[in-house]
Amino acid sequence: MLASAEDVVALQAVRLKNAEKTKMTRDHNGFRKLIILLTKSGKLFALHSGDGHVVWSLLIPALRSEHRTPKPEPVKLLPWRKPHQHALDDSPVFLVVGRLGPGPNAPGVLSWVDAYSGRELHSLKLTYPIKQVLPLPILDSLEQRLHLFVDGETNVHLFPNTAESLSLFNNQSQNVYFYDVNKDGVIKGFRITDHIEDFVFSTRLLWSVVFPSDSEAIATTATRNSDEVVHTQAKVLGDRNVLFKYLNKNIVFVTTVAPGPSSKVGLAAPEDSWLVAYLIDTITGQVLHRVTHQDVQGPVHAVLSENWVIYHYFNLRAHRYELTVMEFYDNSRAETKGVLQYIIGRHNASAPFSSYTYPNIDVKSQSYFFTSSVKKMAVTMTARGITSRQLLIGTNCDQVLALDKRFLDPRRSINPTAMEREEGILPLTDGLPIYPQSYVTHSYRLEGLRGILSVPARLESPSLVFAYGLDLFYTRLAPSRTYDSLTEDFSYALLLITMIVLVVAIGVSWVMSKRKELADKWK
Repeated sequence: MLASAEDVVALQAVRLKNAEKTKMTRDHNGFRKLIILLTKSGKLFALHSGDGHVVWSLLIPALRSEHRTPKPEPVKLLPWRKPHQHALDDSPVFLVVGRLGPGPNAPGVLSWVDAYSGRELHSLKLTYPIKQVLPLPILDSLEQRLHLFVDGETNVHLFPNTAESLSLFNNQSQNVYFYDVNKDGVIKGFRITDHIEDFVFSTRLLWSVVFPSDSEAIATTATRNSDEVVHTQAKVLGDRNVLFKYLNKNIVFVTTVAPGPSSKVGLAAPEDSWLVAYLIDTITGQVLHRVTHQDVQGPVHAVLSENWVIYHYFNLRAHRYELTVMEFYDNSRAETKGVLQYIIGRHNASAPFSSYTYPNIDVKSQSYFFTSSVKKMAVTMTARGITSRQLLIGTNCDQVLALDKRFLDPRRSINPTAMEREEGILPLTDGLPIYPQSYVTHSYRLEGLRGILSVPARLESPSLVFAYGLDLFYTRLAPSRTYDSLTEDFSYALLLITMIVLVVAIGVSWVMSKRKELADKWK
């Protein structure tokens, strides 16, 4: 009370510095993070997730423009090494991929940066352009993730350039496939074939899907997150039947729209507008599912997760935005499990899967009216995939909306049965409800919203969400509430006092009971 205004400011700074959430150490829940940002100018920032202060910043030397040379351009930021939790002496390292000039044909440049100190470890200037970067699910003895860089001639280059990484990759090279989406309306699939030289491999074209340019133009593509965790492969219905999810990581969702001179919403003629959605296997090029929406127009935004996909577009007939959800189930596995396997829990066991077998897919879909246009879409991710998902929608008002996946269930009906209500299916409505409490940004606006990211914590219930644009926003969501942790303001002292009082009360009651029992025996 006697402190001056300057003393209050200094006291608040000391409290903030010593606060639990702003410490520069790991926490057992995985909430304290370093958020690494790469700007278009080639500068890196490390922000503390507790209060957003800048821990370090670096203007990457490899991306600095030299005298009379074209200005380098940063392209991508990738995790290179993630040490395990007990490796206290090793720092995480990430890779910055760039180009030594404007245009996609400029030679590439690589830079490795220490995530804790912000120091550039080393850099490498390449003699070929980088068309595509393919992170592989393979780690070497130093916990470095193997990467493939596709050049202009569709040859792939392996990094890191070590004998160990080459040996690891040779064991799995026949199982490496990738695809490329051309702006001209062609999707091509490739496979690794021959070893040309030290760390360079050739590829072979396996398949291609050509969309007619006069009737279809690619609007958007969506794939599953490679780090996504699926808790269960089966979905138990209210009548105790089981639906097996079609969990194929090698699929891509593609939407095409009718090409036209007008791209503004509502200006195209309904009879000249349509949208076609494809689900394509990237190993064989097979079209697993195709559906056409008449009288609709882009822009289209889509997100693919587990066995479902959600995409957003504009309905010209209804003059409203729509969200369509499709869920994919594998009917070929329905008869492979017996009653005994259900009893002992083997119904959720992993089964061999191949893209070359004919898939018997059952598709369930439903469309709902949505009241807002969309800039970006994402899905919450958790550590083990047990917590229910939420759809993160970046609206045109530069706010982030969290919508429960239960509202986008294609099995919703007007009058759900008792078994469906037991399962948690909501009654069908033509539109999706938007509550003010669903905005995770509250009353704030993120100017120039460009993307939404979600990463898991070490606990299962929370999901860490980061949205970026001209403004930056970070928060922690709990789609199914914090069922595996206590709140930060939980009174541990009161809990301890309560336990002590209960123990003392039990002891006193036991003594009184023994005395009463002894007195009854003397009577």
